[in-house]
Amino acid sequence: MIEVCELTKRYGDKTAVDQLSFTVKPGQVTGFLGPNGAGKSTTMRMIIGLDAPTGGSVTVGGRSYAEHAAPLQEIGALLEAKSVHPGRTAFHHLMALAHTHGIPRCRVDEVIELAGLQSVAKKRVGAFSLGMGQRLGIAAALLGDPAVVMLDEPVNGLDPEGVLWVRNLLSGLADEGRAVMLSSHLMSETVLIADHLVVIGRGRLLADTTVDAFVQEAGGGGVKVATTEPAKLRSLLAGPDVTITSNAAEELLVSGLDAREIGAMAAQHAVPLYELTPRSVSLEEAFMDLTHDAVEYQSAPAEPARKAA
Repeated sequence: MIEVCELTKRYGDKTAVDQLSFTVKPGQVTGFLGPNGAGKSTTMRMIIGLDAPTGGSVTVGGRSYAEHAAPLQEIGALLEAKSVHPGRTAFHHLMALAHTHGIPRCRVDEVIELAGLQSVAKKRVGAFSLGMGQRLGIAAALLGDPAVVMLDEPVNGLDPEGVLWVRNLLSGLADEGRAVMLSSHLMSETVLIADHLVVIGRGRLLADTTVDAFVQEAGGGGVKVATTEPAKLRSLLAGPDVTITSNAAEELLVSGLDAREIGAMAAQHAVPLYELTPRSVSLEEAFMDLTHDAVEYQSAPAEPARKAA
């Protein structure tokens, strides 16, 4: 388990992380999201002791990273896949890490096979593609068979087979009871992997919730209903937990009831319907809406190309 409590990091007059608190629990994949400059990398660096916090605390398994006698066996992390000596082979890089923790060679062989690196294990890392470097970084993170796994953008450079491998790997680790923390800009992939979301912007916590609740809170859900008798249907559907709004004369947007309940009520009272559509937003849309004011760099709207005179 990772426990972050009022964590703060300042660089001079710039606050990169601002009183951030959240928990990465065992048995689930926690997606750690935020726009560029949100403080994600700084937070992850503080979790594994690469940066010292200005204030607050962070523990892994109840202790700070530095207090663990064998930290690789407590938390495995991938923050920068290319932070490997380019002259070393994949095998020797992993063996060097293994020697620091008394990890046997058989475990090195296991993670090489797990990551699909058998054919390149004796090749120098400097010649690796981005995707192979990512696989090596994941292998290193899993070397100590840790209870906590923290990966930053692990699918960068991977082909579709590699992306599927990472997805299944992380889900499997969570199913084994491990705590998994995943930082990614790929919303479509995050929604397939993550059970829980922690979203930050400008170093502050914006959301700490499930994927479904996050989308719902951002405006997803509700049912669009089109009828020739909107006033009658509105009165039939009204209730303490039901919200009904209207943007057009014969359209209603109903929250608090699903399409089946609305259709049954309309049929029971002979109210004609010519549209009954559940509405939803994507995780990407919900993320963009929530973090709009926390984006450090805003792109200018694209202008249509001008035709040559």
